[in-house]
Amino acid sequence: MFHTTTDSSCNHCAPRRSFLTGLLTATAATVLPSCATTSKDAPLPAVAKRALVDVHHHVWAPASLKELEARKLAEPPARNWSLNKTMDDMAKAGVTYTLTSPTTPAAGFGDVATMRSMARISNEYGAQLARDYPNQFGFFATLPMLDVDGALAEIAYSCDVLKANGIAMLTSYNGKWLGDKAFAPIMDEINRRKLIVYTHPSNTQCCQNLQEGVPGSTIEFATDTTRTITSLLFSGTATRCKDIKFIFSHAGGTMPFLVERLVMLPKLNANFGKILPSDQVLPTLRSFYYDTAQASHPGALLSLLNLVDVSQVVFGTDFPYRTSLDHVKGLMAMGFSMNDLTAIESRNALRILGRA
Repeated sequence: MFHTTTDSSCNHCAPRRSFLTGLLTATAATVLPSCATTSKDAPLPAVAKRALVDVHHHVWAPASLKELEARKLAEPPARNWSLNKTMDDMAKAGVTYTLTSPTTPAAGFGDVATMRSMARISNEYGAQLARDYPNQFGFFATLPMLDVDGALAEIAYSCDVLKANGIAMLTSYNGKWLGDKAFAPIMDEINRRKLIVYTHPSNTQCCQNLQEGVPGSTIEFATDTTRTITSLLFSGTATRCKDIKFIFSHAGGTMPFLVERLVMLPKLNANFGKILPSDQVLPTLRSFYYDTAQASHPGALLSLLNLVDVSQVVFGTDFPYRTSLDHVKGLMAMGFSMNDLTAIESRNALRILGRA
């Protein structure tokens, strides 16, 4: 049932197939609405009340939100967000540590001065939260990616002075994905520092307002994640920057579904084959990390877990666009073993952060 372009000699394919076979059975109630056993308002099972680590949680500095509102870029979740709401959401789901970041457009709009200002404001705010609540908050630093000098300066300041836990990037900036040669100096510096790069999708210029009433987050976000993964693979960035720990949002977007096409691409394009041979595509994809935000359900997780081990999956919520409790319940319904559930909810993230 679960066929991928894996090598039959792969050491961890057999355990994954066994896991998925059991998982498919365990998730029958989730897949078939008539068999659902957990209502939206049902109490959280006691077994899930543990110390979760959320790598995908959005906050907005007041000055940043003011700028977004002035430019009519602030969505309702941003305008209605507050620190009290974040802490209440964490408490309800048992999230004890959260890595904060702004979401699109982050520091990806305006002139150079605006981009630098938005990055600095966001990073100072994230750092202040981490200082005020050191046991509850860390943060991923935002960069003015379209300004290379500014981005390099912000990496140094955020990491050396503010003590950021890593870097937050959008999947694209003005039609450029993360493997674009324009970003190479930034990626090389991040690789030198061996940092985490958490990525959040954006609605790229080519694909805005394609269907009336359908926001970019519905379709284009997942697709843009796949575009940036493809860009990193076939630009040579992923191979060159092996010390970056990439985290991709939303279970990798559409990538797990399209993985066979990515494996075939170097065979179709000889230039890509010289950069990343076909037999290196899967190992590279399996070296990345993927979060559960908006993806704590069988449609996303079964596809992702047919590609990567549980060790590469981290807990994310996308608050305030979704609640932490939504994701805890979704993961509980998947039928994971306690060991695998704990790995996803906290252990994998703590390992990446160097805290395990």
